[in-house]
Amino acid sequence: MNNHFKFVKQYIPSNIPYFRKMDVLFFEQLHADGKLSAGSLSNIKKQEKEKLFSLHQELKTILYLGIFMLTTGLGLLVYKNIETIGHQVIVIIIAAITIGCFFYCSKQKLPFSTSKVEAPNSFFDYILLLGCLCLIILIGYLQFQYNLFGNRYGLAAFIPMVILFFAAYYYDHLGVLAMAITNLASWAGIAVTPMRLLKDNDFNNVTIIYTALLLGLVLLLAGYAATKKNIKLHFAFTYSNFGAHLLFISCLAGLFHFDTIYLLWFLLLLALGYFFYIKALREKSFYYLLIMSLYEYTGAGYVLIRLVFKNFQMDTGGVYITLLYFIFSAIGIVLFLISMNKKIKTI
Repeated sequence: MNNHFKFVKQYIPSNIPYFRKMDVLFFEQLHADGKLSAGSLSNIKKQEKEKLFSLHQELKTILYLGIFMLTTGLGLLVYKNIETIGHQVIVIIIAAITIGCFFYCSKQKLPFSTSKVEAPNSFFDYILLLGCLCLIILIGYLQFQYNLFGNRYGLAAFIPMVILFFAAYYYDHLGVLAMAITNLASWAGIAVTPMRLLKDNDFNNVTIIYTALLLGLVLLLAGYAATKKNIKLHFAFTYSNFGAHLLFISCLAGLFHFDTIYLLWFLLLLALGYFFYIKALREKSFYYLLIMSLYEYTGAGYVLIRLVFKNFQMDTGGVYITLLYFIFSAIGIVLFLISMNKKIKTI
């Protein structure tokens, strides 16, 4: 019997439950020792080949696609039949779906907790997502058709933003949180944009760059607070992810926009990259390393090309230096990511 336990330790990892460790190799060893008949071994191998496999991820994908296809179809139906259906009927239908979804979720949800709360059943998350999407459609439709908020366009984004943040925490849903953050970014962009620029669709404004920078910092702090206070800890990555992209994009926008102080924006971009490099190592996250590398690579390439063509005045020497840079830097970034991936696994 001791030999059998030695075999288990040799062939089967110790970090999974024992009942999952009984693989075919173990039974083959029992058969070789004469403790298991050939017929039993054959039945075990047959059962292993014919065992059930999980369709959980596939079904989740189909359900999510179904929700988005349903809301898209609803929008197309409204667009093509607006004259025959009538605005009031459309508003009533969308409002009924929204209220029905939230009523169902309120009845089915588990008690609120600052830690993660699992969905009470398989359809809860999808019905909540449908309700939130219909809510956004409803408010947008009321503003577009009836000018519900007048010229205060920010309210059309602010009200669903508040509801979505509440729903994300109350029902514990990461997808709704992502929608709420998107609405927050939309509201912030509308709130700081002068009405003239909004009407002319002219978003080439430094105020938006600074707003995105500030919003990215706020989201990063929100992720830190979620981790520090242990309030919905699983929300921290979503906050940090949105914050990281906003910070990097706003730095690149400042780098491209400001001709006289672009090097200061590049230094800010380098400092931000160093911060996420340390964060990636601390959290063992290859994802942060990847996005940090891509954004830093873009910024460094822009600065180098700008300096090269400024000094070489667009001659062939500048072109050759640029081509060599892209060739060797691409190789270097790949080698860097491979090396860092190995380093993270050994931490």
